[in-house]
Amino acid sequence: MPRSASDLRKLYGTAEPPPVSCRLAAGALEADVVEGALRAVRWRGVEVLRAVAYVVRGRDWGTYAPEIEDLVVEVRGPDTAGGPGAGAGAGAGEASFALSYRATCRAASGAALRFSAQISGHATGRLVFAVEAVPDGDFETNRCGFCVLHPIESLAGRAATVTHTDGSVEFSRFPDLVEPWQPFKDIRAIAHEIAPGALATCRMEGDAFEMEDQRNWSDASYKTYVRPLALPWPYELPAGRTLRQSVTLTVADARGDVDRAPREGGRGTPRAPAGDAPAGAIRVTVASARGPSPAMSVSTSVAEAMPRFGVAVAPEEVPAALEAIDRLRDLEPRHLLLHFDPVAGHGAKALSALARLAEALPDASVTLECVVPGEASPAAELGGIAALVAASGLRPAAVVVGPSVDRRSTPPGSAWPDAPPLDEVYAAARAAFPGVSLGGGMFSYFTELNRKRVPIERLDFATHATCPIVHAADDSSVMQTLEALPFITRTANAILGPTLYHLGPTTIGMRQNPYGSRTVPNPDGRRIAMADDDPRQRGLFAAAWLVGYAARLAGSGVVQWTGASFAGVRGLLAGDGAVVPAFHVARALARLSGRERLPLHSADRSRLHGVAARRRDGTSEIWLANLTDEDQAVDLAALEPAEVSLLDLDGFDDAATGALPTRGAIPERLGAYAVLRIVAPTA
Repeated sequence: MPRSASDLRKLYGTAEPPPVSCRLAAGALEADVVEGALRAVRWRGVEVLRAVAYVVRGRDWGTYAPEIEDLVVEVRGPDTAGGPGAGAGAGAGEASFALSYRATCRAASGAALRFSAQISGHATGRLVFAVEAVPDGDFETNRCGFCVLHPIESLAGRAATVTHTDGSVEFSRFPDLVEPWQPFKDIRAIAHEIAPGALATCRMEGDAFEMEDQRNWSDASYKTYVRPLALPWPYELPAGRTLRQSVTLTVADARGDVDRAPREGGRGTPRAPAGDAPAGAIRVTVASARGPSPAMSVSTSVAEAMPRFGVAVAPEEVPAALEAIDRLRDLEPRHLLLHFDPVAGHGAKALSALARLAEALPDASVTLECVVPGEASPAAELGGIAALVAASGLRPAAVVVGPSVDRRSTPPGSAWPDAPPLDEVYAAARAAFPGVSLGGGMFSYFTELNRKRVPIERLDFATHATCPIVHAADDSSVMQTLEALPFITRTANAILGPTLYHLGPTTIGMRQNPYGSRTVPNPDGRRIAMADDDPRQRGLFAAAWLVGYAARLAGSGVVQWTGASFAGVRGLLAGDGAVVPAFHVARALARLSGRERLPLHSADRSRLHGVAARRRDGTSEIWLANLTDEDQAVDLAALEPAEVSLLDLDGFDDAATGALPTRGAIPERLGAYAVLRIVAPTA
């Protein structure tokens, strides 16, 4: 049943509904079709490919939303003779499906790229996606062609056989730690084992393909894409020239008939309910014993502490923050991450505003992000900034410095831009801010830190941000980015060693675009990649995502986390004194800062995940989130709650006032993107 516009706004911050998904199946082969792309391609319930899509990107790497028409779907059962819709490779009596459509991408120049797509799948384990594209005028693009996504949790560190365009074969592995540069180039096909006796081969025709490790941007995939980045971009597709590409997946499975149910944690996994839990319920348990979580990726001999949670504020957001100062005090952030950028025109007035905000919240430490313009020597620039900071009355406990030019991405094959040496920048910062903790790293994302390793021996801590909508902005992709976080933090720890690790800001909307001239405007409140204003920040979606983010930071080694902006389009304020649902999660994470994290296990982390910590009074506080748009049955029989609160559609309006709606008992089901808080005794 379609949701009302009111419910959609409560869930997503926008009345725009999620795109319709159509599931196609032929024997053991299954795939979901969403907006003309294939998602979650599975064989016998196991995900083989995360996605196959024909992607057209603009000058600033924004992704075109194709206008799709003439969509035709045909499904043939095992008793139907093969016919025109069955496609090549489907014989009589085989189950198959076929899909075709036409699509158009329209550029601001007026040129249009029109393409026709043909998709066919067969019970034999063969899937074909072919496209012919023709621009009606010279069409500028940074990328035009297929992107194939391989999943990460099942493939990281696993064997991969790569066939190159010259026919040579490379026996290698999918990267375990996040690879800064392309792990494979000049690709024609990639093969990997699904299970013992089952091999999947993905063959890509029409151009030379290469792979990048999208975990750099917190995407949960290894992406194989067309047009090598070493070639110039943007480039023009000449009017009238036809482009042909195809992706063919074949599965060779020697296992015969086996149980088609996915392994534990996969979608649709059958589970035996405990006690009176509903059938299919996702079981969640919390360990109460003191000591490290067995899931930790960072070796430690003491119990893990929750990171210090804080919020980001830019000078232009200070008036709104001061107007809502009671909300900020109620939030109790452990730190304020204050942004100062002379390149954006920030000066003495901006610092005075930041100082007023810091003075109004004396219990929160201040970390000052300081962009170094690079127009004079680092010593001169940072000395001048330090004088302005002192005159403003702002007293930061920590300063993070970085050259402005480092906020721009340097893609593979590109020349590094001129920049002052980081050793010199950090030495100048030490001199300008004596006695203050010094941080470096990147104001942008892990990609940039991974590619430009900073001299960590000069720093007290290092930092980077994340953004889940760099490449894709659909709901599923955004939630799946949570899978990539443990890989990012493990790789960051390998880089940083004993240097303290700070993280943030980590908001859904993009603060700054390292890959183009600007973030993408979003006046209509849609799901758009690289948008600074993502409407989901104002819905239950963001609250669930924030819980999932906190859950995936278990064992990360992150000591300070800026998990939200306070004001502005990426903030926790909804206007007219109201707050967004994520405010409640942020407040809890702030109050649990430094407390002992308790190991929490969910039988299906992709659908239900959470975080637990020991409070000062010895009780346990547990936050669980439904990470999907469907109701989920939950099995929490192991918990004995003393207090239960629920953020969901029914309690949305009450939650906007700042009060967390309470319940008398743990619900058996959590609605779409619902967030559950439980306080329970700890043994």
